[in-house]
Amino acid sequence: MDYDFVGPHSGPMETFESLVRAEFTPKNTYLNTASTGLLPNRTVAALRTAVEAAAVGRPTDMFADVEAARASFARLLRIPVRRVAAGASVAVYSGLIAASLPKGAEVLTAGGDFSSVVNPFHVRRDLKVRSVPLEQVADAVRPGTALVAVSAAQSADGRVADLPAIRAAAREHGARTYVDASQAAGWLDLEADAYDYVAAVGFKWLFCPRGVAFLVVPEDLGGLTPLFAGWVAGERPWDSCYGPVEELAHSARRFDESPALFSYAGARRSLELLEELGVDAVRAHDLALADRFRTGLHTLGHQPVPAPGSPIVSVPGLGRRQGELSRAGIEVSDRAGNLRAAFHLYNTPADVDRLLGVLSG
Repeated sequence: MDYDFVGPHSGPMETFESLVRAEFTPKNTYLNTASTGLLPNRTVAALRTAVEAAAVGRPTDMFADVEAARASFARLLRIPVRRVAAGASVAVYSGLIAASLPKGAEVLTAGGDFSSVVNPFHVRRDLKVRSVPLEQVADAVRPGTALVAVSAAQSADGRVADLPAIRAAAREHGARTYVDASQAAGWLDLEADAYDYVAAVGFKWLFCPRGVAFLVVPEDLGGLTPLFAGWVAGERPWDSCYGPVEELAHSARRFDESPALFSYAGARRSLELLEELGVDAVRAHDLALADRFRTGLHTLGHQPVPAPGSPIVSVPGLGRRQGELSRAGIEVSDRAGNLRAAFHLYNTPADVDRLLGVLSG
């Protein structure tokens, strides 16, 4: 694929270009990061090394990879590493938070949000789950609301939540906040320290292998009970392998799931690359491409779902063309009848124009 990046071709942008060129080699027009991100070459190499080492009985220290990935994620979100738990699934962490709530507690969610965020609260039949349109979440917080759970960016159409307004409303009424950053971590300037809980999978915008997820908890550990704690949740894990864990980790590590080690061997390298590139540069690149696509859609007479400031663009009525686009070598998603295109660091203006060209036909 020929790369033609957005922005001036000198200085920091040159470094951005060279890093992306070295790490990503897509063979098609891949615009589906909102489903699964592409793996960098360094990540593929790390996975291969870990698997081959394990096959001959000389495994690498993949627990060190878990800790390196945890630390990298903490730096990206500008929070202390002691507040980060490492696991594999947002749904598991949503369930952990749901289990911490008292009977009858009210949970406020956004209508149509991703099931991994909201369903664990519905499974607890003794909670009061209330859903309102995304744009009304902040105004819907009221006395008695115990928790506001919302995605930073909506999976279905890319709309970005007004997180500062939600945070302010929650604080005013004494509610905790839970943000799923799975569709935002990696490009959004997320002030993670401002929320009680932040979860994110790694296999989308963080371009990690599947099997990687993180949970950010408050300094006081957020009143969570480590219900699924195993030996890795011990303050001294290798001394916690048998019988009850005598001393749980004093940090968020007490909420660790037993890690998918091969996935973390790769995740370490993916997050390392994102730190090298810088989230600000990634965001500028991604949003420029999304805006280029929106402009082209208007020229073709299509109206995307309004989602300013998002690299995810959803177009009503065009989801039916997903198969046609795939056959043309362009990968997008069909979500609820909408065509969903997601633009990330390995995409180029040529990718946008290629998509618009097929849609115009």
